Amino acid sequence: MNTAKQVDELITQLKGSGIPLADAAWQAAKACIGWPYIFGDRGEYCTPQHRRAAYANKGEDHPTIKTKCRNFDGSGSCSGCSFYPGGKTRAFDCRGFTYWILLQIYGWKLMGAGATSQWNNDENWKAKGEIGTMPQGVIVCLFYREKKNAKVMAHTGLGYNGETIECSNGVQYSKTVNKKWEYWAIPACVGECGIGEPAYYERPANDLNQAPQQAASRPTIWKGIKNKYVKECQEMLQKLGYDLGICGVDSDFGTATRAAVMSFQSDHGLQVDGVVGADTWAALDAAVSQISGQPAEKKYSVIISGLDKTQAEALAGNYPGARIIEGSVV
Repeated sequence: MNTAKQVDELITQLKGSGIPLADAAWQAAKACIGWPYIFGDRGEYCTPQHRRAAYANKGEDHPTIKTKCRNFDGSGSCSGCSFYPGGKTRAFDCRGFTYWILLQIYGWKLMGAGATSQWNNDENWKAKGEIGTMPQGVIVCLFYREKKNAKVMAHTGLGYNGETIECSNGVQYSKTVNKKWEYWAIPACVGECGIGEPAYYERPANDLNQAPQQAASRPTIWKGIKNKYVKECQEMLQKLGYDLGICGVDSDFGTATRAAVMSFQSDHGLQVDGVVGADTWAALDAAVSQISGQPAEKKYSVIISGLDKTQAEALAGNYPGARIIEGSVV
């Protein structure tokens, strides 16, 4: 799971990348997977203080505001909480998540205090339709109705090219469109570009006249990001003999890629954090240039769950040169 700081940095990178807005919105949404649900939230930081204030307002109807917080009474710390991966995350309810993503990427506010009021506000939408006619290549908001009251929208989320992300029991991703979704609606902020037409961020003016070596600089990437830079990193790791798991080079920075990055960082005396920043990129460039066509030594990363430190060390001892990096034997 990413921290709020990491997602904020990603959004800043996306705004200067020149990629289509729909792609930027989807990457930003996927980077939030795992973040918590708090009723009424639209991207507020998840902290005990905030949860106590939210609980005082709506706790009777939404007890998970309290029960999902390990430090609700303020007697402990957030360290170790599933919603605190080494830093703060943000929280949403379903309509707050769609609101926040569109605001961050398009700079536009989706109006409505809930899914129903969002749906009923025609100024929010360029077009609407039943789920079977959902267009591709454009971010849409998804809805389904409360069966007991056909006039009430029970839930909302985001859809893009047959995939979905929603915030119900936290921010969740699905590769398919669940049968529960009944309607789609294209936000009005994409209306000027038309359905299916690409809308791009303009690169900052000072980027247009960069020297070639400056333009070739790469952004920082980490687990959860999916783009051409991840693919380039994976190709370099593969050339150097690092194991990328069953998916191989797929442009998706997953668990196996992170393990390979950490193994490379350990081999080259870098900070072992699984994040590919300027130092790791430079080390990758240097390592690839050194092999100059020579076959790379094959390296493997193995992830085994359920082992304590003693068991992991005993296992690693059976393989000369093996070592342990955050639970991965490499």
